[in-house]
Amino acid sequence: MTEQSGKTHWHQILGKLFELLFTATDVTVQVDFKLMSEPPRGDILLLRRNSPIWTTSQLARLPDGIRNSQASHILIEFKYTESLNPRRLEKAHGYDIIYRETQGLADDEVASFILCSKTPRQALLEAYSYQPTVWPGVYHSNQPMVARVGLLVLNQLSDASHNAYVKCFASRNQPKRAAFDVLNMVGGERLSNEFWQFISGLGRLILPDKEETMLELEITPEDIMNLGKGVREGLLSTFSAEERLSGLKPTEVLSQYKPEERLVGLKPEEVLSQYEPEERLVGLKPTEVLSQYKPEERLVGLKPEEVLSQYEPEEVLSQYEPYLEEREQQAEYKLMLKTVRRTLRIRFKLSDEVLDNIDKQLQMMDITTLETLSEVALTTETVTDFETKLHSLLPPAEPSGPSGSSETGKK
Repeated sequence: MTEQSGKTHWHQILGKLFELLFTATDVTVQVDFKLMSEPPRGDILLLRRNSPIWTTSQLARLPDGIRNSQASHILIEFKYTESLNPRRLEKAHGYDIIYRETQGLADDEVASFILCSKTPRQALLEAYSYQPTVWPGVYHSNQPMVARVGLLVLNQLSDASHNAYVKCFASRNQPKRAAFDVLNMVGGERLSNEFWQFISGLGRLILPDKEETMLELEITPEDIMNLGKGVREGLLSTFSAEERLSGLKPTEVLSQYKPEERLVGLKPEEVLSQYEPEERLVGLKPTEVLSQYKPEERLVGLKPEEVLSQYEPEEVLSQYEPYLEEREQQAEYKLMLKTVRRTLRIRFKLSDEVLDNIDKQLQMMDITTLETLSEVALTTETVTDFETKLHSLLPPAEPSGPSGSSETGKK
């Protein structure tokens, strides 16, 4: 039952569309499915899972005729370049019988349809007693030989959005273009990015201005996906940053693109310039934002009390402990220097000039040595004895010059 135009297997193209269309709707799509352990093979099988009737999301994707059947197994034969003929009708009927028997299914669990891109001849419809139904483009027969095989004539389906997915394969230009127009209006919020990529490639392939040359080639579903990717990226490049992000037209086009697609080729500043500061931060954690800034940048514009109010007192003090300890040691050191100087002045009546000279030497001492000298100043008998002790506690002079001796030692 495989139909080809040139080398293209058109039922595989439609099957790929169904696969993308019914993603996440509990409908399995099989292409070239086995009717039995050996050939023949059917074109497309839609297998409803986990629900006794079509769900709302499934109905939104099913064309008239199929959506009105409650069968859980839908067999589809697709005729794109080939006209419907008696042999195809008889094979579709035979496949329906084979599939039910090999799968052990009841009559009401299986429904078979032929999707016709080209409108069948009226004489053929009459010969097999096919009559139109209440749904335009849907035909059924009461002739036993083909009663189980419904016909969907794509050129005649209504313009309802649920028909557009298959009607885009119609042979006539007007219904085909109308179907693609409907798909463009549907928008991309319900369906996957891959589906819209496929539709873009399909439109480039089979719309009238490209179809004659394309049909001579061997086209696969993967080729259409790649073609659609190029079409969508090329179309986006024609819009500015403002147009891609606006809530106004051309949103009918942009609604088919995922956010990451709309932003391809745009610089971050071009995107961010379209938003207020508070809008730019939506969805970001404070730590994610602040990690991009240096500490001094984070504090710009904040008062000290605004920063400190975010911490417990002990947290604030813990940061200052080393600083406070150093300040305390410095204050204690200065107090000890002053104490030694005052003791020497009182006991030995020294002049400021002499005391200043002693101070210079005292400042070379650490605080422990100063404590020792404070006791010496209180207990020594003469200032000479104090100076002797002072000189003995002075740290050794550091060598200077290449020979290691000081300048004084050289003289």
